[in-house]
Amino acid sequence: MKIAIVGGGISGLATAFYIRQKNPDVSITLFEKDEQIGGKMKTKELKGFLFEEGSNGFLSNKPDTLNLVKSSGCDDILIRSDDNARIRFIYKDALHQLPESPIAFLKSPLLTCKGKFRVASEYFRAAKKDDKDETLQSFGYRRVGKEMTDTFLDAMVAGIFASSPDKISVKSAFPAVVKLEKDYGGLFRGMIAKRKKEAGPGGVLMSFKGGVSTFIEKLASSTNIEIKTGLHVKKIDKVDEEYTLHVNGKTESFDRVILSTPAYESAQIIKEIDDNLAQMLDSIEYSPISIVGLGYNELSHDLKGFGLLTTSSAKKEVLGVLWDSSIFHDRAPKGKKSLRVMIGGQRSPELAMKSDKELLEIAIRGIKETMGLDVLPDVSYVKRFERGIPNYRVGHLESMGELFEKLKNHRGLYLSSNAYYGVGLNDCVRNSKKMAEQILAEM
Repeated sequence: MKIAIVGGGISGLATAFYIRQKNPDVSITLFEKDEQIGGKMKTKELKGFLFEEGSNGFLSNKPDTLNLVKSSGCDDILIRSDDNARIRFIYKDALHQLPESPIAFLKSPLLTCKGKFRVASEYFRAAKKDDKDETLQSFGYRRVGKEMTDTFLDAMVAGIFASSPDKISVKSAFPAVVKLEKDYGGLFRGMIAKRKKEAGPGGVLMSFKGGVSTFIEKLASSTNIEIKTGLHVKKIDKVDEEYTLHVNGKTESFDRVILSTPAYESAQIIKEIDDNLAQMLDSIEYSPISIVGLGYNELSHDLKGFGLLTTSSAKKEVLGVLWDSSIFHDRAPKGKKSLRVMIGGQRSPELAMKSDKELLEIAIRGIKETMGLDVLPDVSYVKRFERGIPNYRVGHLESMGELFEKLKNHRGLYLSSNAYYGVGLNDCVRNSKKMAEQILAEM
């Protein structure tokens, strides 16, 4: 049995690991078009500063990534975030600390008294009677009111998806909160009930010594598969029960093919064998986003916290600022500090693809306006993604159901990436394990 995996991001590597774990004899070849594996999980080192191009870690409140780390022998590079990373800020009309307790919430100037009363009344609000999908904005307005939605939920969805509440499906992006309303009649009712059942500490943000690239490289080594970098799979053909990959002018046949590429790349690869399926893949929306890393040899700000997210009403050019050197101790050399600024998203897509010079200027202006820092960085790094994070629109889950039902017409062809059922690291690992189990069951 010969298996090809196209795409060397976490989804492709985790799928390979779990297949190899259960069946050490199967032949697996992974193709990655870039010279470096990892997809958007890459770490850039500049003069001792470590800048992540994408995610900087995962939450430990779900077992998926932690189990993969342990199974692959990567425990020795695992690190937890600093306790100060629990302190978070929102920039609305000024910089405000995110309240961490009911008393702090009542004292917070982020909402008016009327807005706070509206949030408290959520406990008595009737539950939605149907399962029809809706935007996060619609859900938020119904459950916790306009003020809470336009401040807290607006900032949160910018930080996670680089999106905005009116442009994302609550059922697809935040299934847990939908389940709380469905199972318990409301968010507060659900949280109270779950707290009684699941007493214990919440999740902690985890990462890896030397950045996420160290994990990717160590995971790749543990899979014990053939990894070919710098090879672009442009299309596949199907003859009888075999798939032929067209790679850099050559062809190679496999019994099974797993496409762990972004949906738009998968669309181009399968276009000739199923144009309708390709169109469905190509219709999945992505948010453009750019990351600007800033390193400082000296900085007066103590950066005590995780960082800040802005609200749409603040009308700032930046979505947020991560205080990287305060989150994980090794992101900057000793005595130095680093930040990462997020620009673009669904809120300001026109900004994401600006030039390096313009993005650096926006980032510097952003930290001045939100943090009061008027100092040029000693080191800077810019990374832009024209199609960065999948943006799950209303109806996404139903569309994915149709897509994967149609995929059944192509036995031996599989799709595995963050475009379908969750964008986080835990989501990708969990879905990759399910994919591996499905492939093994169908052998």
